[in-house]
Amino acid sequence: MSKKSNTSKRYTAEFKRDAVALALSSGKTVTEVARDLGVSPEGLRGWVKQAKVDRGEGPAGALTSAEREELAQLRRKVRELEKTVDILGKVSMTALRAVTVAG
Repeated sequence: MSKKSNTSKRYTAEFKRDAVALALSSGKTVTEVARDLGVSPEGLRGWVKQAKVDRGEGPAGALTSAEREELAQLRRKVRELEKTVDILGKVSMTALRAVTVAG
């Protein structure tokens, strides 16, 4: 039984682009190309699928890489703003209690 590493391999954008081009042009199956490159077939399939979406060849509603990145940034910003609102709410309540007690 093999143990999977907790850290996943990271591949450069250039490597992924070249791997997708090879998978689409070689006449080999994605599994064969993945084996030749030493990557997982599932990973390469995902890269090919995303490349097709980025070229406008994906299913309706699928997000391009740029849209995915923008969505991730917006989600981070929302989390940050939610924390700020929570902190300001706590500060306001503390100030209101102080005024009520003093007054």
